[in-house]
Amino acid sequence: MADKPPFERPDRPSGDRPSLVHVEIFGQTYAVKAGSDPGYVEKLAASVDEQMKDVSRASGAVDSVRIAVLAALNLADECVRLRRELDEARSAPRSSRIAPDERVRRLAQTLGSALDE
Repeated sequence: MADKPPFERPDRPSGDRPSLVHVEIFGQTYAVKAGSDPGYVEKLAASVDEQMKDVSRASGAVDSVRIAVLAALNLADECVRLRRELDEARSAPRSSRIAPDERVRRLAQTLGSALDE
């Protein structure tokens, strides 16, 4: 199991040889097996780095382990909420699904409210 990348992507062909990519997260450099798409891992790392910086700014925490745990909780919360939304959308009858234009309007309204516009 030590030869496998830290995660499996569903779109990754099983015959691809993993490549090593160096990423920086919260000031630390990590070598990560990236499969056939190093850019994907770089995007993931950038997302984690940004989440950790956001947590650090918001909480004032300086301990990187604490910041990493709080960032992981934020990311897990986002993942669980999105999965729940996806499950709800999949189980909703077709007639009750929101049209894309209406969804965009609602999201824009929500964003405007959040930004106090």
